[in-house]
Amino acid sequence: MQEELNQFERSEVWELVPRPQNQSVIGTRWVFRNKTDENGIIFRNKARLVAQGFNQEEWIDYEETFAPVARLEAIRMLLAFACFKDFVLYQMDVKSAFLNGFINEKVYVEQPPSFKSFNFPNHVFKLKKALYGLKQAPRAWYERLSKFLLKKGFKMGKIDTTLFIKTKENDMLLVQI
Repeated sequence: MQEELNQFERSEVWELVPRPQNQSVIGTRWVFRNKTDENGIIFRNKARLVAQGFNQEEWIDYEETFAPVARLEAIRMLLAFACFKDFVLYQMDVKSAFLNGFINEKVYVEQPPSFKSFNFPNHVFKLKKALYGLKQAPRAWYERLSKFLLKKGFKMGKIDTTLFIKTKENDMLLVQI
């Protein structure tokens, strides 16, 4: 749990502020998972702090939630194309991906259970970035990543907006989100 909160600090996800009077405050809770190896032996306990986004109200706490996701057919086509062209494929997981998406709305969340500030127990966190569980978190992450790729010279697919392509002379880099 402390590792998760340290990641929030490094990513500057939030700031501790006095509780607002006329603004809803979303609760938080811990979700725990055991990571296992290929033999089913637990090698890591993982804790993730999530917002209770089911309490969010449309047009108050968020506006847009839609984020494109690669369809299975698109992934199959990418794999077939990669095999045909004899491409090397890499798959990566972005650790704490949603914590990298900026949010536009004013969203306040309760301090994490068991980790309330000793000096400011009645304060809440004002979010600067998305938090797992928020309705707008997937969209915020997609927007930040796609803007970065476009700025780096990638072209977004016209039909599949989760596919980004960058070419340079005879080289091609494909990124499927």
